[in-house]
Amino acid sequence: MAELHIVDHPLVEHKLSLMRDSETPTGQFRQLLRETAYLLGYEVTRDLPMERRTISTPLTEMDARFISGKKLVLVSVLRAGNGLLEGMLELIPSARVGHIGLYRDPSTLAAIQYYFKVPQRLEDRQVIVVDPMLATANSAIAAVQRVKEAGARAIKVACLLAAPEGVGKFQASHPDVPIYTAALDERLDDHGYIVPGLGDAGDRMYGTR
Repeated sequence: MAELHIVDHPLVEHKLSLMRDSETPTGQFRQLLRETAYLLGYEVTRDLPMERRTISTPLTEMDARFISGKKLVLVSVLRAGNGLLEGMLELIPSARVGHIGLYRDPSTLAAIQYYFKVPQRLEDRQVIVVDPMLATANSAIAAVQRVKEAGARAIKVACLLAAPEGVGKFQASHPDVPIYTAALDERLDDHGYIVPGLGDAGDRMYGTR
């Protein structure tokens, strides 16, 4: 089954608690999401391949370690994924960026695609799919399937919150794709929202509800 990594750093937990609070205003929520994405990105990229190159410091030459291979790719699941994307781009400004437009059918909860654009040569790059909420996992499953079809081989998923039901469903569909999240919450409600959760991440980010 796919690995589940819970990033339980005190700073992550503190910022997540502030985001859960229904009294946290939109601007602060966006800022907290960017900051948390930065911290999640640190863990998601921990095992990037490295190579040695000779450089000259002000004092001498040395063999220094650099990230090797082609630039990695961050794929945002629109619209809420852009909140995580912004924070991770601050950490990895050289990353290539892709977008997948998906919306959830209110009656079936199925993920419906309306947009897809990603960089070329995904087969040679580490791909990180970002979406704040792994609830039913329908969107994450569909997003990962699309990037696989586009050639991606090394894929990870980064989310802010996950529900046990979504994790299990995702692992059954993509057992080769690790999941990184700030918290594993209790359950889903009858409408497919994570409980206790933080509400709809997109609405909280953009003040649309």
